[in-house]
Amino acid sequence: MSIFEDRFHLGPSDFTDVLETALSRGGDFAELFFEYRLHHSILIEEQIIKETAESVGLGLGIRVWSGDQTGFGYTNDLSPERMKKAARSAAAIAVAGGTPSPPAAFVSRSPLAGLYPVAEPAVSADLGRKIALVREAYEAALAVSPAIKKAKAAWGDYVQHILIANSEGLIVSDVRPMVKLTCTAIAEKGAVREYGFSGGGGRTGLEVFVSVRTPAEIGREAAEEALLLLEAADAPAGEMPVVLAAGEAGVLIHEAVGHLLEADFNRRKTSVFWNKMGARVGTDLVTIFDDPTIPAGRGSYAVDDEGTIPRRTLLIDKGVVSGLLTDRLSAKILGRPLTGHGRRQDYSEIPIPRMANTYIAAGPHDPEEILRSVGRGFYAKRLTGGQVEDSGKFTFSVSLGYFIENGRLTRPAKQATLIGTSLGILNRLCMAGTDLEFGRPTGTCGKEGQHVPINDGCPTLKISSMTVGGQG
Repeated sequence: MSIFEDRFHLGPSDFTDVLETALSRGGDFAELFFEYRLHHSILIEEQIIKETAESVGLGLGIRVWSGDQTGFGYTNDLSPERMKKAARSAAAIAVAGGTPSPPAAFVSRSPLAGLYPVAEPAVSADLGRKIALVREAYEAALAVSPAIKKAKAAWGDYVQHILIANSEGLIVSDVRPMVKLTCTAIAEKGAVREYGFSGGGGRTGLEVFVSVRTPAEIGREAAEEALLLLEAADAPAGEMPVVLAAGEAGVLIHEAVGHLLEADFNRRKTSVFWNKMGARVGTDLVTIFDDPTIPAGRGSYAVDDEGTIPRRTLLIDKGVVSGLLTDRLSAKILGRPLTGHGRRQDYSEIPIPRMANTYIAAGPHDPEEILRSVGRGFYAKRLTGGQVEDSGKFTFSVSLGYFIENGRLTRPAKQATLIGTSLGILNRLCMAGTDLEFGRPTGTCGKEGQHVPINDGCPTLKISSMTVGGQG
């Protein structure tokens, strides 16, 4: 039994009544998305607990289709009157016409099992236990060196209950956990100040901070990165071979390639890939997947926000475009299969195609062999923000890199920018390592004002030539 039936006393007859109201003007399809979310956060900074907070989100989003028109309404009041008012608003926006059709009888669907391995649920853990974990990361960062002048450790956990019911008779519910612990450290040397960052978590419980990465390790890693950047030289500049580090550099693939393979951009013909299905766009080493079904993955989910069971989706197969990430609307318009990538930030937003856990598959090369193949070049260890145009042109900031000299990593480098195009890097990817890793499970992706948790990964990759913007 879902929380909506148990705590809020809503059942199939209530769902049917709201769907009938949503279809009262003759729409083709109606959908209900119920959400209850309980969230906790903690912040430690300047030796004190600066913030502890608990918040609750509750509401219903209603979508109606009529031909190619979509209407949407939502409410945070689950009384019958308010739900039906939101349904009437969605129906009016869709501007339907004709004789209403009754919704189909409900047939329950089961979400995927085993994606959320939780031994110690974060959402129900004692506040003191969580504060101790955050403090451990904070104090570990400060203890690394006197040069670490400040640190900040932040905690967030939530549990999201959802229920989806639609006029085709689908009804499905899910309970999604999430936990995240991050630490930022600030190192100073004279007038120079640098920042380091680390974190951990995922769709799991507190045990992740014992079995995968401890709070102390998170704190030390943030501090060590800040200290390393204090000694870093300005990055080299010009065209050169670039090696992308396993794991953390996956964000470049996410931004420069993944977004452009979301079906709505291709439906609107704004993606550089919109007319390239079945066409070669990269070397044989380029095989890209998006997989929402990785156990404990930050971007994972057992059912998407439209009620579709997700599946691992092959986007590029040995350099050839093979698939798109679809929601119901894009799949319908493009005649593509449903992949289970319809996601929304919360009940007040409409679902759109989104990535989950995106990665390039491992290749045949030893990572050390990849480095040895570069006489002079640049190694991108960690990337931060970037900008990508629909044309595929991008710029990415590298928070930590290294000079490659005579096949070895030498001096750390900072203030680098990678500049290129999506098709350019895919066609210049000449070596791929055996060491596929995912980046730190702390990322959030923004699109059209909505933010959802994601992760990305890659093995060590060599791009034969790329523009590096730097001052060295």
